[in-house]
Formats: sequence, structure tokens, C-alpha cells
Amino acid sequence: MSLFDFLKPKKNTASIAKERLRIIVAQERTHRGAPDYLPLLQRELLEVIRKYVSVDVDAVKVEMAKDGDHDVLDISVALPDDRAASP
Repeated sequence: MSLFDFLKPKKNTASIAKERLRIIVAQERTHRGAPDYLPLLQRELLEVIRKYVSVDVDAVKVEMAKDGDHDVLDISVALPDDRAASP
């Protein structure tokens, strides 16, 4: 412990913990009511897409949505822009 440690502003750990908890609760709310197979489906889709295109882990999003009386599987894939790499 240094003599000047008391001059440094102390981090408010309660507010940091509160913000982390908000993030966790928000993530849980988005996944509530979703089928258990969605994370596995997302991983498998990512593996198949990576056979053909180099994409990030976050490039594939799989969500279940309600459309009236129907459940809709919403799959979003962010593909890289190859035009930026070509001259």
C-alpha cells in the first residue's frame, strides 16, 4: 500500500455490480421462453457458414419471435463485405 493510495478515487463496486446485474437480467429476459435448442442451432449454423465464409462468432443470431398465433424463427447472418477487400 502506497502513501498516495488515498488520493486515488475509489471505484464504487456497488454500482459496478448493479450494472453487471442489469446486463445479466436483460440477457435472461431476451432468452426467456425460448426453446432450449436455440443455442445449439446457432452454433451449428455458425459451423456450416464457416465452411464457406469466414465470419465472427457474433455474426449469427438466432431468435424466436411471435407473429400473432405463430412462432417465427428469426435467423440473422452478418456476412463480411468482400468488396472492401478487392482492389
